[in-house]
Amino acid sequence: MKRSGFLSSIGRSVCPRVQGAIQAMFNRFRRAIDIRPARLQPRSTRRDQGDGQMTTRKQWRDQVNEMALEPDLPIIDAHHHIWLTPPLEPWEAYKVDAITADMENCGHTILATVYTDSHAHYRTDGPQAMRVVGETEYANSVADAAQARGSAASGLCAAIVTHADLLLGAAVGDVLDAHMAASQRFKGIRYMTAIDPDLPPVYGATEAEIMNRPIFREGVAELVKRGLSLDTWMFQPQLPELLDLARVVPDANIILDHTGGPLAIGRFAGRRGEAFAQWKRDMARLAQCPNVSVKLGALNMTQTGMDATKEQQPHSSEETARIQRDHILTAIDLFGPERCMFESNFPVDMHAISYTLLWNAFKRMTADLSADDRHALFAGTAARVYRMEDVSALAN
Repeated sequence: MKRSGFLSSIGRSVCPRVQGAIQAMFNRFRRAIDIRPARLQPRSTRRDQGDGQMTTRKQWRDQVNEMALEPDLPIIDAHHHIWLTPPLEPWEAYKVDAITADMENCGHTILATVYTDSHAHYRTDGPQAMRVVGETEYANSVADAAQARGSAASGLCAAIVTHADLLLGAAVGDVLDAHMAASQRFKGIRYMTAIDPDLPPVYGATEAEIMNRPIFREGVAELVKRGLSLDTWMFQPQLPELLDLARVVPDANIILDHTGGPLAIGRFAGRRGEAFAQWKRDMARLAQCPNVSVKLGALNMTQTGMDATKEQQPHSSEETARIQRDHILTAIDLFGPERCMFESNFPVDMHAISYTLLWNAFKRMTADLSADDRHALFAGTAARVYRMEDVSALAN
């Protein structure tokens, strides 16, 4: 039977009983920090369902609507997923028609998107290591259909970043070759190493310090041989581990996802200033490695402490910009616009903000930057890092 979603990402050999235990652990964590879509009071100007309560997360998001700011600014959404079914509570499904609607109706100019490792759509038979190639095949079919349709969403999945097990070492080369054969849009892989003792192990890794293993680095070398990129997803305490990898494999094209994974829960709860200083220090060290770029976004996840998940209504783009600007602008200062790119991280961030408001917030945060810097942040860097030649011409 086909396995998809984050539970499949936490170990390809994990049995259903262990998966169930991990889901139960996550549910306890979710209750503890209250990230469930609870019964939410609507604004007084909004009609409710008759009992004064919101019944869906979309209704909660729809309480705050804005027109798109600077609608002609070209955007490449550098990171999104497609989930036919929710991978894990409390996240939502995000089907092709949903992201197509976001691209077409958000009011922003979304030239293209980078489909990113969703741990879904795998092949259901054949060698286990090769089943991940099914995700590249799926994303490529989505891209073909979007291009043929020719709408404002014609750039959907213009670049594809899926998964391969780097712990196969040099043997992962065969898997990478199969990805490349499946689509010319395939640009690299993402490896989810995110793990922290204060969080349940549902973010892609079940053990720490995977990037320090020699066999992992052998796998990274196979990416380098083929000119493929490595997306990495981790929490801020793991940044020194990535620094070591970037130094050891200086030719690797490494993309740090989600603004370096800042945390505001567990041992960081109530210590926002200290957590920010630690994050900034480690990001500054990482910025000294010219082979590392950063995706800016994913700050609407609960563990960052910058989301509106527990609020009665979403933050406006102005509120979002105020809350998240220190991390975003600091990352830009450290890495430079030429190594930073904005991401939606939908549908994960969708739990706390709409597509239109998210891009409005990014535009507000960068309003004082030059036109060239903003072009790099919103489109140019992603086009260059992911070698999107066709889109680069449109972005310029």
